[in-house]
Amino acid sequence: MDEFLKLFTTWYKEKRWDSRRMLGSGGMPSSHSATVTALAVAIGFQDGTGGSTFAIAVVLACVVMYDATGVRLHAGRQAEFVSYLQKHPVSSVRPLRDSLGHTPLQVLAGAVLGCIVAYLMSSS
Repeated sequence: MDEFLKLFTTWYKEKRWDSRRMLGSGGMPSSHSATVTALAVAIGFQDGTGGSTFAIAVVLACVVMYDATGVRLHAGRQAEFVSYLQKHPVSSVRPLRDSLGHTPLQVLAGAVLGCIVAYLMSSS
């Protein structure tokens, strides 16, 4: 679902359709955050929030979201800089992917989307 939303956020931001956004990493909202948040919330609805399964899901969600905004975001920024250097006329190296991570807002949007999806799935 969130990968599908990236089509519209790309169109809104860049005024163009880019179907590759559905398979790529990075962008709004964070599908990683949405997935792990939906998992934790679904477990909370199903089994309650007092069990070890819910605690494990929350820790997993925190690690994934921290990684998305920390390690992966900075790796993407470094790739962007290296790709800039590779545009030099003597460079024959293919540019690196620079949309690896997420901004905190993208992670928050993914987490909110995950909560909404988990709630909707539990209601049906």
